[in-house]
Amino acid sequence: MGVILETASWDDPVGVRLRREQESEAVECCGADPARDPGPPAADVDLFLLARDAETAVAVGCAGLRRLDETTYEVERVYVTSAWRGRRIGEVLLRALEEAAVRRGATRMRLETGSGRPASVRLYERCGYHRIERFGHYADRERSVCFERTLTASAA
Repeated sequence: MGVILETASWDDPVGVRLRREQESEAVECCGADPARDPGPPAADVDLFLLARDAETAVAVGCAGLRRLDETTYEVERVYVTSAWRGRRIGEVLLRALEEAAVRRGATRMRLETGSGRPASVRLYERCGYHRIERFGHYADRERSVCFERTLTASAA
């Protein structure tokens, strides 16, 4: 079983549903507060991808890309449905976002995940991200774990 990636609007109903599932899991495992971090507004998201089962076209994951500054993008809301985990779909989404960021002139990617998400931490470390101090609106969130990766045209 493979996946295909498609570009969608941040407000696409399928993407909204997947992000709500991700938020529910974050509340359950990490004590996240969706009201405190509702995610970026649609206007701030440069790219939003849906991963779909290549055979059935059912959406099985999503991820977004938001510009932080001239050379830095933030990965937003990487999520893969539980039935599809363990197939490296998160990595496929992450690499696609990195390639898009490089095409947009980025040299650095940043992201945040919760300390109660060991699978996410492993994904980011496996993909070459290293831990950094909490940044931006995550700076005062003790349960946040932040990562960064330097991008080159060949690295993405």
